[in-house]
Amino acid sequence: MQRYLIRRFLFSLFAIWATATLTFFFIRALPGDPVTTMVGNEGDPANIEKIKNRLGLNRPIPVQYFFYLKSIVKLDLGDSIYLRLPVLDQIKTAIPRSLSLAFVSFVIAILIGIPAGIISATRRYSIWDHGATLIAFLGLAMPGFWLGVLLILVFGVWLGLLPVFGYMPLFDKDGVHFWAWFSRLILPAIATGTGSAAILARQTRSAMLETLSQDYIRTAYAKGMQERVVIWRHAFRNSLIPVITVMGIILALLLNGVVIIEVVFAINGLGRLLVNSILGRDYPIVQGVILLTAVLFILANFIVDILYAFVNPRIRYTD
Repeated sequence: MQRYLIRRFLFSLFAIWATATLTFFFIRALPGDPVTTMVGNEGDPANIEKIKNRLGLNRPIPVQYFFYLKSIVKLDLGDSIYLRLPVLDQIKTAIPRSLSLAFVSFVIAILIGIPAGIISATRRYSIWDHGATLIAFLGLAMPGFWLGVLLILVFGVWLGLLPVFGYMPLFDKDGVHFWAWFSRLILPAIATGTGSAAILARQTRSAMLETLSQDYIRTAYAKGMQERVVIWRHAFRNSLIPVITVMGIILALLLNGVVIIEVVFAINGLGRLLVNSILGRDYPIVQGVILLTAVLFILANFIVDILYAFVNPRIRYTD
């Protein structure tokens, strides 16, 4: 187990380095540069050269890459080209919003997807199964931004029940603001989590059906065990491996931010910050956000691998 963890840690470091390297070179391969984007094509060439010299953009690419890796080792992501503020400060401002949206969306996906999948599998070909399947297909077919606009119209404009724009921190110097925080996240979380819930429901149903067809399940029923005991203690637990895999992928994708949903609900999270920075060629922010995204994705997959051993005792990571 210890050797496996060391291997995974080293592989994670390699994946982070590869992501940082590809991001560094790809963003510079795009047409244009930050200074030209900032001052325009009609700017004074001498002034443009002076700004590039101040930002270090006139150095050879290998030299820029060396200093970039050196700053990552020091956990310094540099300063924004436009705002001249530390990238870490801007990420610290944006990440609670994206994490909050991802967390609420993930909870909604689990609360809807897993029960729907279990009901579909245990009541196969019944009205419950057909209903859950239809809703899952609708959830997959509906674009998140379209559902978000619909939710804004219904609950924000027509009924006036919930705020539909902006973000409220859960904690601040004045205390805890749970309802203000939750009320601004529930609509974008539903718009984001509906598709994830549909995917999770389909995967849970498929895994449960496969497990329910096994001989030991029929033996458990033959012994007179209650249905809920067979389903929860035997069938569901042994179906969790593929379900956890999908949950890990969904969580990683949600942590990366949903750009369109953040734009629709005016949530200035990581996704919106990344898009604006790409359009403005703000290299430090693009590199910092993508690097953080890679770290979150790798961490989510690492946690999923560890959960496998807890869910299924037969799985052992040998040295």
